[in-house]
Amino acid sequence: MFFNLPTLLTWARIVAIPLIVGVFQLPLAEPDRNLVATVLFVIVALTDWADGYLARRLNMTSSFGAFLDPVADKFLVCAALLVLVELDRVQSLIALIIIGREIAISALREWMAQIGASRSVAVHMLGKVKTVVQMVAIPFLLFHGRLFGVIDTQVWGTWLIYASAVLTIWSMVYYLQKALPEIRAKAR
Repeated sequence: MFFNLPTLLTWARIVAIPLIVGVFQLPLAEPDRNLVATVLFVIVALTDWADGYLARRLNMTSSFGAFLDPVADKFLVCAALLVLVELDRVQSLIALIIIGREIAISALREWMAQIGASRSVAVHMLGKVKTVVQMVAIPFLLFHGRLFGVIDTQVWGTWLIYASAVLTIWSMVYYLQKALPEIRAKAR
């Protein structure tokens, strides 16, 4: 369904992306911008869990929702990474690895669906772990300060985004290996 509650939450995630980016254009002190962007990002990221939970719980799963959900996730992560590169909190190479993988695997999944082999590149736990690590790293990097006066979010966020880049490459290799037999079979 195009407009059920889970799908509306996914649409809300997409609509909220410019708000997160726009926070850094507001005439606020840097710590205030960081806090507002972090809170917005966390709330928006939590809708990813909520829409999936509600879709299953209320039996409102749809092929459109299954399509839109990962698109919203990719938009959110890519937009946040671009902001973090602009703020010099993430190296552009790390952002390129993560964004490049998202584009490559999305294209691979699209192609595999066209040849009737989408099961070979179905979401794997490795991809889910990668997403969780990204979704923890990004708010730490957006916050860019000491959380509760103790946790240096820039240090933790940097380590987590590096771990995310490693998981990104690892998961891409995994999906490519799973797709390779189908690719070889269709190339004949």
